[in-house]
Amino acid sequence: MAKKRNRKRRPARAETPVSAYTDTEGNRLVLRQALSPGTVAKIREEMANQAANVDDIWQRRTELLFERLVVSWEIAGLGLDDQAMLLGRYRMADSETKRWVRETIAGHVDRFIPELD
Repeated sequence: MAKKRNRKRRPARAETPVSAYTDTEGNRLVLRQALSPGTVAKIREEMANQAANVDDIWQRRTELLFERLVVSWEIAGLGLDDQAMLLGRYRMADSETKRWVRETIAGHVDRFIPELD
């Protein structure tokens, strides 16, 4: 008979609190209220890259924050929670929707994750 290995189990991760934001059309964006110290460091590191121009850095930071913070996004009654689908939907959004998402995330970061400012 094969012996069972004693595997170390990871402690269960605590659920991260979330906040929901609704736009004027009733679309709902749900964002994490916290990021791990490693994620914060990665976002800061990306922003310190001197090889990129200001527009590239701004675009990359926007997408990094979107990827890390968005838990789900309900648009016209269709709920999305898959990370690839969420990012794809953000990239396809019209300029007004992108502006609303950016402003919502910026306000959220100011309130819950001030170490990113």
